[in-house]
Amino acid sequence: MDLRILDESYKAQYDLLVTHVIQSWQWGEFRKSLGIPLIRYGLFKDNYLSRAFQISFHRIPVMNKFVGYLPKGPFPDLEMAQALKQISKEQNCVFIKTEPDVEIETSGKVDSQFKKALRPLFTKYNFVLDLAPSEEELLANMHQKTRYNIRVATKKGVQVEIRDDETGLRKYLKLYFETTKRQGYFGHNENYHTKVYETFSQNNQVKFVIASYNSVPLTAWMLLIFKDRLYYPYGGSSHLHRDVMSSNLVAWEAIKLGKSLGLSHFDMWGALGPDADPKDSWFGFHKFKMGYGGRLTEYIGSFDLVTNAPLYYAFNSVDKFTKIKVLLLKALGR
Repeated sequence: MDLRILDESYKAQYDLLVTHVIQSWQWGEFRKSLGIPLIRYGLFKDNYLSRAFQISFHRIPVMNKFVGYLPKGPFPDLEMAQALKQISKEQNCVFIKTEPDVEIETSGKVDSQFKKALRPLFTKYNFVLDLAPSEEELLANMHQKTRYNIRVATKKGVQVEIRDDETGLRKYLKLYFETTKRQGYFGHNENYHTKVYETFSQNNQVKFVIASYNSVPLTAWMLLIFKDRLYYPYGGSSHLHRDVMSSNLVAWEAIKLGKSLGLSHFDMWGALGPDADPKDSWFGFHKFKMGYGGRLTEYIGSFDLVTNAPLYYAFNSVDKFTKIKVLLLKALGR
């Protein structure tokens, strides 16, 4: 096995090999801008880069040990097991969590050295919309209620703007934090989102889609672009004028934006499973995304490469509301 740390000279080759924005070179630069230790690795065959991935390292409180996190990376086969075992020892990790960007129907056999994760972080399901059909076909494939809501927003005069500047960032941040406060869910601070914007705007890879009613911003999404995909990782909305359906129009305008940029797919970041429980706190979000006709994609899930079993089980037995759990949630980047 020829495992090497990659420097800047491999940037172009690196981005050709990775498949998700969270593994992109720019995402790595963003994570490093927050002061998070991150290393990019490559596996070489005959001196040719064949696999690439980046891992962030997160110190476990009160001990000089780390958790490695590799989201949306390569398939966890024997070669990856050997690589991660070596990395884990070099970086003093208790374990490395990997959540591959691999759909379950296209996967092979996971190497036995990977343990099914006790605490998955990234969602196992996602809605991915094919942008190849015409706008008429895309609308026809939507749920009837979703099409109706889009028409309602249009008739009521909701206006949508696409921005990639600091004005867009400010409008987005206001609505994002209004949403986290109202719904009481885990969110990152202003510096986090600003760093995402600053890093991805360097290559024109970030867009804000903002809907307003009577000049009052109601819904704003931050979208990221990588290779041939548009990603929807973050959004926010106001409690005002819910009847004008601004979020439905924002989603439709995001889809049209993706088409106008010549992108092939719209990745909606996450969803519940095929038998989603209506009582689940995320069901409303799941149902909203489902309305746009995307394919419900299932990934192979989360796996841990463990190098210190006693500490691993102690770590995972800690109550979910402790600082350690918060550390892992922050590692996810949500």
